[in-house]
Amino acid sequence: ILWKTTMSKKVPITVAEGDGIGPEIMLNTLLLLKEAGADLEIEKIEIGEKVYLGGNTSGIEKSSWESLRRTKVFLKSPITTPQGGGYKSLNVTIRKSLGLYANVRPCVSYYPYIKTNFPGMNVIIIRENEEDLYAGIEHRQTNDVYQCLKLISRPGSEKLIKFAFDYADNYKRKKISCFTKDNIMKMTDGIFHKIFDELGQEYPNLEKKHMIIDIGSAKLAKSPCDFDVIVAPNLYGDIISDIAAEVSGSVGLAGSANYGDHCSMFEAIHGSAPDISGKNIANPSGLIQSAIMMLAHINQSEVAQLINNAWLKTIEDGIHTNDIYNPETSTQLVGTNEFTSAVIKRLGQKPEIFNGTIYQRFTSKSNTIKKARIQEKELVGVDVFFDWKGNNPNILAEILQDIGNKNLQLKMITNRGVKVWPDGFPETFCVDHWRARFVSIHPEKSINHLEVIQLLSQIENKNLDFIKIENLYTFDGEKGYSLGQGE
Repeated sequence: ILWKTTMSKKVPITVAEGDGIGPEIMLNTLLLLKEAGADLEIEKIEIGEKVYLGGNTSGIEKSSWESLRRTKVFLKSPITTPQGGGYKSLNVTIRKSLGLYANVRPCVSYYPYIKTNFPGMNVIIIRENEEDLYAGIEHRQTNDVYQCLKLISRPGSEKLIKFAFDYADNYKRKKISCFTKDNIMKMTDGIFHKIFDELGQEYPNLEKKHMIIDIGSAKLAKSPCDFDVIVAPNLYGDIISDIAAEVSGSVGLAGSANYGDHCSMFEAIHGSAPDISGKNIANPSGLIQSAIMMLAHINQSEVAQLINNAWLKTIEDGIHTNDIYNPETSTQLVGTNEFTSAVIKRLGQKPEIFNGTIYQRFTSKSNTIKKARIQEKELVGVDVFFDWKGNNPNILAEILQDIGNKNLQLKMITNRGVKVWPDGFPETFCVDHWRARFVSIHPEKSINHLEVIQLLSQIENKNLDFIKIENLYTFDGEKGYSLGQGE
């Protein structure tokens, strides 16, 4: 077959068929890769529902980790997470465990063959993959209140944002937008925005813009063609990538890539769809697009381009699965197997309308980032959180002010972040979760951990239920903590 490309050495990859429609779309994707001449050595592992129900709450066995760390390339079908508590997200586990810090989701319009209101849309969402609320650190602290910790680090943000700039530069994109909510979360989202501005100075050829996530999401849904590359923290990136995929025409057509310094994972963004499993009606396109990105990553760009051209030509020829079938633009309604056969038949052909992405291996220069200077850190106070069933903050303040501590004084009490003492409003709704802020009596002097321990011992003597503390630090004299609302 003339269009097959000869490779000098087979590249090992790990493959997981997943759950629901996963096995059938993976079977078809691997068949397409084989017929196109991809030179792969495949290791199969089992993940997902069967492993979960076998008693493994992470959904993946130890031997599977060994395969992933050996091949460093993972092609994965969607999985099903069983109902009920105790099961951790396998996607999050894999991304964090293997250091896959950058998630790339192309969201492209295939108008007029795929119905959309936005012809010409071609947006890349680059999402941070390891941090933010997806750190998965949650606690129930009182009868009423649950907590999820939002963790944003400077190194994690720098790696991801540097990757995004390099990606945009490598693929000759013109504009990159950053989405955060730093008007509210001034420290966590604030550092992400700050790093975007800092690193952006190294890319004068790119137009750069920051947007607050709410208006940014609204504009993305209304005018997606105004965007080119978007970089965002984990949660925001997850949400807007689904918005972008849907308004482009179909979530079922979108693939994604997860990149790290050592390993990579490629997967469709849709779910396992157990309701249509085994019916030969699932669209394999999302996984095919993911496999195309994988081939480029492992230096088989010619095969990636070959498959992408054939896939685009199939779409142009109106051969569509049920999820994208439209009598006005489709010529043939086909199933999973028939769609793949149609793509295989068109290997070697080129699309007539679409300009397929020129796929090539891409490596970020994130390892060139300089380490931030270590700042002088001083302990200046402590926030103590209480499970307290009273409803009058003045009473709680009286109890806490009665505690004798020569170096720490009560500054304020908040409830769900809102100051309720001193000078709180009676209209403020309060629950059983209270924060008391203690600061150094002498503003020019720092305190030590022993003084915090002594304070907690005195609180214990008052029979108050303290549930956590957060130390208050300054860094080179600048506050490393937020003020209470109303403080």
